[in-house]
Amino acid sequence: MASFLRGLTPTLRSGIKNYNGVSRNVAVISRLNSTEAPKTEETRPTVRKEDSVQRSNLTDFGKYVAECLPKFVQKVQLTTGNELEVLVAPEGVIPVLQFLKDNHNSQFASLCDIAGMDVPCRKHRFEIIYNLLSLRFNARIRVKTYTDELTPIDSACEVFHAANWYEREIWDMYGVFFANHPDLRRILTDYGFEGHPQRRDFPLSGYVEVRYDDEKKRVVLEPLELAQEFRRFDLSAPWEQFPNFRKTNPVEAIEGKK
Repeated sequence: MASFLRGLTPTLRSGIKNYNGVSRNVAVISRLNSTEAPKTEETRPTVRKEDSVQRSNLTDFGKYVAECLPKFVQKVQLTTGNELEVLVAPEGVIPVLQFLKDNHNSQFASLCDIAGMDVPCRKHRFEIIYNLLSLRFNARIRVKTYTDELTPIDSACEVFHAANWYEREIWDMYGVFFANHPDLRRILTDYGFEGHPQRRDFPLSGYVEVRYDDEKKRVVLEPLELAQEFRRFDLSAPWEQFPNFRKTNPVEAIEGKK
């Protein structure tokens, strides 16, 4: 019996050592796992979370619009993750807007805004952007078209009454003419204003200046007169343009005062 126990003792010792080694390894691994940075989801409100389901739905709807209006829709794209844009030909603005408003699967019945953009290097330098909202499906869509200085765009007032002042603003700022508009007048500038301020080739100083004339007792428009020429500054040391600092170093002068 004693010889049997003596033979069993080395086996038990080796088993205990192996168990201790495994337990140490488990403890080290658990310690390493505890020191790793926890993976947390983005919760900041300024970061838009990417929704794969929403992206898939927008893609399918964009394909649906392109299939329903192949004559007018030139391109459909998703921007910034989940914003659907439909690029249409200029003659297809009214059919596309009418379809998006009246179709049962879209119901974009609210016109939020009409914006303009000027890129002079393009053949068709102006872009007209229509931002639509569907309260029924809680979705937005952006319709884009293009034109130049001479080609008019059909007015969307017959589809959305809210387009009236938006189109007047684009006419005032960019000079894009909207055909069949009920009252296409300037809305932000004065009646005698010359040019369109949002065009990239429009000078920052403008062409005329406005002042009140005491003799005529009214506001008058006069050709622009600059009181002085544009100064050219050396950005590395602009103070050297002035006589008091031409021969002295301003840094040294300040240290001398101290």
